[in-house]
Amino acid sequence: MDWLTTVDHKKIGILYLLAGGFFFLVGGLEAIMIRIQLWRPLNDFVSADTFNELLTMHGTTMIFLAAMPMLFALMNAVIPLQIGARDVAFPFVNALGFWTFFAGGVLLNVSWFTGGAPDAGWTSYVPLASPTYNTDYGVDYYVIGLQIAGIGTLVGGINFLVTIINMRAPGMTFMRMPMFTWTIFITSALILFAFPALTVGLVALMFDRLFDANFFEVANGGNAVLWEHIFWIFGHPEVYILILPAFGVISEVISTFSRKRLFGYSSMVFATVLIGFLGFMVWAHHMFTTGLGPVANALFSIATMLIAVPTGIKIFNWLFTMWGGSIKFTTANLFAVGFIPTFVMGGVTGVMLAAAPADFQYHDSYFVVAHFHYVIVGGLILGIFSGLHYWWPKMFGRMLNETLGKMTFWTFFIGFHMTFLIQHFLGLLGMPRRIYTYLDGLGFNEMNLISTIGAFLMGLGTIFFITNIIVTSISGKKAAADAWEDGRTLEWTIPSPAPEYNFAQTPLVRGYDAFWKEKMDGHKEMTPAEPLGSIHMPSPSILPLFMSIGLFIAGLGFMYHNYYVGGGGLALTFLCMLIRSLKDDHGFHIEPDELQDKGVKA
Repeated sequence: MDWLTTVDHKKIGILYLLAGGFFFLVGGLEAIMIRIQLWRPLNDFVSADTFNELLTMHGTTMIFLAAMPMLFALMNAVIPLQIGARDVAFPFVNALGFWTFFAGGVLLNVSWFTGGAPDAGWTSYVPLASPTYNTDYGVDYYVIGLQIAGIGTLVGGINFLVTIINMRAPGMTFMRMPMFTWTIFITSALILFAFPALTVGLVALMFDRLFDANFFEVANGGNAVLWEHIFWIFGHPEVYILILPAFGVISEVISTFSRKRLFGYSSMVFATVLIGFLGFMVWAHHMFTTGLGPVANALFSIATMLIAVPTGIKIFNWLFTMWGGSIKFTTANLFAVGFIPTFVMGGVTGVMLAAAPADFQYHDSYFVVAHFHYVIVGGLILGIFSGLHYWWPKMFGRMLNETLGKMTFWTFFIGFHMTFLIQHFLGLLGMPRRIYTYLDGLGFNEMNLISTIGAFLMGLGTIFFITNIIVTSISGKKAAADAWEDGRTLEWTIPSPAPEYNFAQTPLVRGYDAFWKEKMDGHKEMTPAEPLGSIHMPSPSILPLFMSIGLFIAGLGFMYHNYYVGGGGLALTFLCMLIRSLKDDHGFHIEPDELQDKGVKA
């Protein structure tokens, strides 16, 4: 019950990690099956229809149900600690965000067992996804599942915006915030503006499918290209929603293990803001071949190349941070250092794709697949692995095994490059995306085989990581408060794992890298900004779980045109909202004499 009712951000972070990790394994399994199907020409491991479902669900699962929640796991576990806060601004809403995401993710995956998963690609382009050409329920699961999961992401983004603006410790001005906190701040702003666009598109497609509306039905005067605009004005900022937190992780890890202040902090901050701003200006570069005309193509081409500038600033700042530092190659730092050249490669192919005339050749070939996997896997997933190894002791109070960690890194890293580097050349040779088989004699055979072997290596790396978790949870070394001995930010000033109330006394921040500054001044811990007193804590609540179950039931009901079930699900959700509104919950207090024994029992 403790875990089902919790509103503690650290426990919600662990729940996000468990759920995101589970969906990461599901998405990885789907990827492996795709690669098995393509390892040789004219293979019949899965049928064409199943291949389309695997392809759609792999992309959707990895982006919405694996990458996003794993980022939210790090956000929940770290942000309140980094800014010296006792919790997020809205603990109840934080729990609601997790449970709605989880309900949406489960609903999406139920489709496998009810006669067909979504099969119109992860972008669900119309008219492929329209009721005219797609009559089974797969796309309905996509449309409704993502709406429910999207609620969780949206309220999470709002929550972290408010938390970072309002709950920083005394003395922590914006230009003293850790780089990870900055990237999450910009990410949350992007979520606030990007996700409503996706919601609008999904609602319109839902009306087309369930109630015979004509938003995208070309025969009835609808517009198919409209869906692409709506999807990508969400979809491109989404790429930055994913990658900016990884930038933040890399900044923290490289700075810590180089024992140096992050080079060019203020330029990093402005580069992050600029990336966030430009991220909304480039969406139509996904649509160069739809016939927008030379003016639109040229403008979006230029905007796309411009976004390489702030990204380049970051790359050089990381390199200069390492320059002259006393570098320790822990597993976390290996992932961080491996991230830099890998992400540069993803960025370079991005600039190639930004040239509209060239894009006519690259478009819908495996070159694009290679490009975005370099950005998302070579960027985001390496960043997440780095962050998990770095903050694991703070989340769970145990150190991960470095030997197993390095095995994870090398198998995953080598496997990744084997899988995707070669796909650039497959694309240049003319292998199209989203095809379930290919003919012999086209020159694709060896490359596809290498790609598949690489995918298995990545799977092996993931198995090493899981082994590491299991082994260290049983017999791992207990983590100290400052687990890496070179901690620079506030989260390393409190015990690992953090107690329920985070800080017994709110710390006083006297500069950037607050903890490091105190260490340099010869202090062992932070100066408190307040006397020891009773701490107010929010009460746990089962309502978020029931609200999400209500939405899950409502989604199923409306999908199968059973309006009694749908109405009942919504009624359950609204009832929970009513109870929450009418019942005054003042939380509870932890008194100073109780402060010692209130650790998080994970």
